[in-house]
Amino acid sequence: MSLSDEASHSLVGVIRMPELAQSPVRAIMKRVVGALAALLLAVLIVYLDRDGYRDVNNDGVSLLDSFYYATVSLSTTGYGDITPASSSARLINVLVITPLRVLFLIVLVGTTLEVLTERSRQALRIQKWRRIVRDHVVVVGYGTKGRSAVQALLGDGVEPGSIVVVDTVQESLDAASAIGLVTVHGSGTRNDVLRVAGAARARAIVVAPSRDDTAVLVTLTARELAPKAQIVASVRERENEHLLRQSGADSVVVSSETAGRLLGMATTTPSVVEMVEDLLTPDAGLAITERDVEAGEVGGSPRHLSDIVLGVVREGKLYRVDAPEADAIEPGDRLLYVKKVTPPGGE
Repeated sequence: MSLSDEASHSLVGVIRMPELAQSPVRAIMKRVVGALAALLLAVLIVYLDRDGYRDVNNDGVSLLDSFYYATVSLSTTGYGDITPASSSARLINVLVITPLRVLFLIVLVGTTLEVLTERSRQALRIQKWRRIVRDHVVVVGYGTKGRSAVQALLGDGVEPGSIVVVDTVQESLDAASAIGLVTVHGSGTRNDVLRVAGAARARAIVVAPSRDDTAVLVTLTARELAPKAQIVASVRERENEHLLRQSGADSVVVSSETAGRLLGMATTTPSVVEMVEDLLTPDAGLAITERDVEAGEVGGSPRHLSDIVLGVVREGKLYRVDAPEADAIEPGDRLLYVKKVTPPGGE
């Protein structure tokens, strides 16, 4: 049976929903405090009713004896050397000591119960998520390129819960989960793993594995599942770019050439590289982004707008601002422009 056919409770550990992490020390201290509170309450009850208890030494029940009796009773050891003799003491044992014993045991085995509860809670959250997830972004590969892509998405205003990371490295998934992303453990080359990630209903799929051949397989699988999704893929070598496009990628970024160009530019015009990096950072300085045209802009020239327009996107095709097709803005166009994210000198 493939992963996509599994019940939600079977996917706990494969899909991981983000949640606020609690300090292990704090969790342990809460259990210790709960156990001590139950113990002290039992001691108080026994000591106040000490005349109703019989000690085999026939010397009465002291405070120390009360601690001893409460400890052995709550731990279910029960040696029988101190026993409730009066009717009131026996009634209190039935109504109070026994429930405290149960509470004490629950606190002691709280870790096991918490694990079981957490699995049930995760299963319910996974079931709900799989039912409603759509128009999200799937990022396959959470290495250097995948992390940078996620940071760009977050900087552009995408909610962390709308990003799903697929990877086989648990450390990478832990890092993604720590910032609130949904994670899926598995290979993006597998059809059922991408189905579990909701790729069929995703608006965009980012393919960012470390190997070019893996990128081709992921793109093929993703395009088969999501014929309408925007697939953006990264490739290390230019010679493999056409393979990704043939596999169904809408956009291909050649990482080695892009980095090489920036390195070459930095030797002669470092300020240009600094500006390019600023434009590629969506949450600070200047950023390149798209927007819909406004009604009053239709028919005008994009070069005359107050925004710095770089191009016009018409029916999915980009025309540079100096192209003849971009002389006049048409209804339905989108403008590619430079957006001011923070004021000059702002942080």
